[in-house]
Amino acid sequence: MTATPDLGTPQLASPDLLRNTFRRHAAGVAVITATGASGPVGFTATSLTSVSAEPPLVSFGIGVGASSWPAIAEADHVGVHILGEHQDELAATFARSGADRFGAPTAWREGPEGVPVLDDVLAWLVCRIVGRVPAGDHRIVLAEVVLGDPSGAGRPLLYHQGRFNGLRD
Repeated sequence: MTATPDLGTPQLASPDLLRNTFRRHAAGVAVITATGASGPVGFTATSLTSVSAEPPLVSFGIGVGASSWPAIAEADHVGVHILGEHQDELAATFARSGADRFGAPTAWREGPEGVPVLDDVLAWLVCRIVGRVPAGDHRIVLAEVVLGDPSGAGRPLLYHQGRFNGLRD
């Protein structure tokens, strides 16, 4: 016979319930970049997912109210950057509203398809957007991997309990 688990006090579904639950979910940290009408744009994402190997597809979510959304809505290609644990400041810069995300000390260059490529990341991809799926106040962007470089050194940056963290040994 097994004990019945203590289910505590259930909460009704709400944005706070979702946020509080996912604060407990450790997620890898990525920065998504694109070129917009007035220059490069980018944002920090913890929603990056590998979708398919054949063809190679990834997805990420972006809020339609985000400053980067207008550029992502029109872009043909995006850059996907997997951050290392040494890049918590970079992650915070790309997460901060109103920040000069591509100014010093951010090191980047124009990459293939005109996509901004960040320096010193664990890995980067250039992807062709193949779909934008409405999902509440967000869009799920599906993108096919065109090329990239997975050879950066270091350990991944994680997001957990509202903070950027490295792996513990």
